[in-house]
Amino acid sequence: MSDPVLELKGLHQTFTQGNIPLKVLRGADLEVRPGEIVALVGPSGSGKSTLLQIAGLLERAQQGDVLIRGTSTNNLRDDARTRIRRQDLGFVYQYHHLLAEFSARENIMLPQMIAGVAKGAAQNKADDLLTTMGLNDRAIHRPARLSGGEQQRVAIARALANNPRLILADEPTGNLDPATAAHVFSLLVNLVKKSGVAALIATHNQDLAAKMDRVVKLGGGMLLAA
Repeated sequence: MSDPVLELKGLHQTFTQGNIPLKVLRGADLEVRPGEIVALVGPSGSGKSTLLQIAGLLERAQQGDVLIRGTSTNNLRDDARTRIRRQDLGFVYQYHHLLAEFSARENIMLPQMIAGVAKGAAQNKADDLLTTMGLNDRAIHRPARLSGGEQQRVAIARALANNPRLILADEPTGNLDPATAAHVFSLLVNLVKKSGVAALIATHNQDLAAKMDRVVKLGGGMLLAA
C-alpha cells in the first residue's frame, strides 16, 4: 500500500464567537493516499472549510499536525509551507477565482510560469489540460465568455497544472446545476485517477460523494467513516 500523501493527526481548532468558544475540530484524524478520492461531508458549519484550510497549509491548527508526503508541517516557517503548497498542492473552490483579464489558456499557464516553467512548455501543458477537459476550442476566451461549467473546468485544469500530489476541493460543483455538476465532477475524477494524485473533496452533494472511493463525515469536530 502506498504511503499517505496527506495525514491529519489530532487536529484541534477553536474559534471565539463573542465570548463563547466554538470548538470546530476536536482531534480530527485522516489519511489520503495516492490515487484515492475521499469525500468530506458534514452539515453547514461543521468545519469542513476550516479542515481544508488547515490541510492546505493556509491555516495552522492550534493542536495536532499536518503531514504532506511524510513531512510534518505545523511547525514549519511560512516560506517552507508556501513552498510545499506550490509544489505539492492544488486547490479548487466553489467559485472559480479565474483572473478576468486573462484567457483560459493563460489562467492555466500562469501558475506554471510562477513555478519556473518556460512559457512554451506552460502553454503546451495548458492546451493538453484544456483538451482533456473538452475546452480546446475555448482556450483564448476570457472567463466572462465562458459558462459556469466551463469556468470551473478551467479552474480544475489550473489546479492540476503543476502536477500536485494532492487536490483539495471545497464544494467544487456547488454553483452548478445538477447535470453540469455531474459532468464537471466526472472530468475531475478522470483527471485525478489518470494523474494518480490524492484528492479530498468537500461536498453537500450525496450523489457525488457516493461516487468517490471513500466518504468521511465531519461531526462534533471528529472525522468518522460515513
